[in-house]
Amino acid sequence: MPPSSTESGFAYIDSPQALVDFCNSLQHPGWLALDTEFIRERTYYPQLCLLQVAVPGNIACIDPLAIDDLSPLLDILYDRSIVKVLHACSQDLEIFAYLKGAVPGPVFDTQLAAPLLGFAEQMGYANFVREALGVTLDKAQTRTDWSHRPLAKAQLDYAADDVRYLAQIYPDIRQRLEDLGRLAWLKAEFEDCERLDRYLHEPAGVWRRIKGLDKLRPRALAIVQQLAEWRETRAQQKDLPRSWVLKDDALMDIGRLAPDSLEKLAKIRNLPPKTGDRYGEEIIAIVRAAAQKQPEPLPEARRPAKPTAAQEALADVLHAQLRLLADRYDINSASLASRKDLVALAQGEEDIALLRGWRLEMAGNELLATRNGERIVSVKNAQVEFTRKD
Repeated sequence: MPPSSTESGFAYIDSPQALVDFCNSLQHPGWLALDTEFIRERTYYPQLCLLQVAVPGNIACIDPLAIDDLSPLLDILYDRSIVKVLHACSQDLEIFAYLKGAVPGPVFDTQLAAPLLGFAEQMGYANFVREALGVTLDKAQTRTDWSHRPLAKAQLDYAADDVRYLAQIYPDIRQRLEDLGRLAWLKAEFEDCERLDRYLHEPAGVWRRIKGLDKLRPRALAIVQQLAEWRETRAQQKDLPRSWVLKDDALMDIGRLAPDSLEKLAKIRNLPPKTGDRYGEEIIAIVRAAAQKQPEPLPEARRPAKPTAAQEALADVLHAQLRLLADRYDINSASLASRKDLVALAQGEEDIALLRGWRLEMAGNELLATRNGERIVSVKNAQVEFTRKD
């Protein structure tokens, strides 16, 4: 029997009326904490198994497997006057992208916000809660099967904690960002989280995600491109993981060998016999047609040249400036830029994370000015200083 709200500090919602009552109890909050539990090991589309929502004093675990109509909750989630607070939001938002063809916004992602307050880059939720609140979360349910019913008390406690502490942390970190004048710096990153093309993959373009394409000859590349589109379409139609339709290594081997018969297809080592039996005729037809086509051009691959001694020295100077700026803002310098970024900047590159969004505001502009000779580097009283040129 699932725990009641009085026993565990949250409500387990598994009926339409209970969902309506919970949504009414929220009384149009200005923000809410949101998380999901799902499985996708055996499907193409993530299967939503639980929704967790929290506002101060009100937490619920909502069972979408028991409730056919989630519209009372979705009306709230898609209300743009309510901020949705998540941690590492991409996989959660992907579920809603498939569910509704749109992402619930506006979004506040605490993982994206954390580095601006001195937390580590890409910090996981458990570490974030421990750093922010001193609370150690139980990780025992990390790999649980959320589709199995009934859910155990330990599972629901774990799920509720994913929003319980998020709701406690959010007001504080938002206020700290506002006080430091950094909240606006996150606007572009949060808006980027709402881009639908981050979550919905068109079959025609998925070949770009396959590794090793630059080593293929034109005919092989054309075959791989067409096979990848076919595989994605089949995976979507059958709701299967794409690798269950055709694995990448088999797909690449088919491209290289271009089998024009079922007998030749069956000789490919990485192709399971059942795949050939199920899809062999389709694969051969695609190979024959694609072998006569010109491939789509590969995205331009830009391999950085080996830095010169002078560029390495400039990167050292930029690193010194970066550390001073990070110290000024009391954040981790690694959250601003890596050594690779600094070398790229020294080589004249500008398409780097350091020169976008809040990193540009915090450090990018100053490092760019130094690279361009607009700053003077000096040492006074054993202190390195970067000053504007007169």
